[in-house]
Amino acid sequence: MKKVFVGGSRNVKCLSPEVQQGLDRIIEKSSPVLIGDANGVDKAIQKYFKERNYNNVEVFCMEGICRNNIGTWATRSIPALDSKKDFSYYTTKDRVMAEEASAGFMIWDGKSIGTLTNVFRLISQDKKVIVYTVPSKKFSVLKNKTDWDGFFSLSGKELRDTVEKGENIELQKYRKPSRRDLFFENMLPA
Repeated sequence: MKKVFVGGSRNVKCLSPEVQQGLDRIIEKSSPVLIGDANGVDKAIQKYFKERNYNNVEVFCMEGICRNNIGTWATRSIPALDSKKDFSYYTTKDRVMAEEASAGFMIWDGKSIGTLTNVFRLISQDKKVIVYTVPSKKFSVLKNKTDWDGFFSLSGKELRDTVEKGENIELQKYRKPSRRDLFFENMLPA
């Protein structure tokens, strides 16, 4: 069964009828949902699932502290890689959700770098993402780099480059060294 990473912008607090229909399809398929605990879209989606008595939901929180878990669903505590509670701190759980999910459903306010970073993470792992862009009330299906580039044909290259550069920095900062890295590191003189 496909696990769906559902999330989006913190500035979006209400779900459009179109987004609600997308969530209803997830419910109809009984797909497991991976969701964060932030205010905004996460909280609105949690509220929607709670109202529909949907229980196939897992809420990801940092260090066992959930800001929102409206349905008192199962939680996953993600350890922090740094003590500073900044953008990187909270995206640690997003990275885990992207790795564990089979697909994504993101609600984007047209500005949030965090939401786009999650989209980029998912398509970088060859996972399909449905993106609902709130200002245009439009759905986009992204499956690969070509779709990603096409998604920005109207938004501009600068936003895309910001997301890609930020994610590459995060990967370098937090990625686990490969066996190859360790092999060559051990070969270097001290």
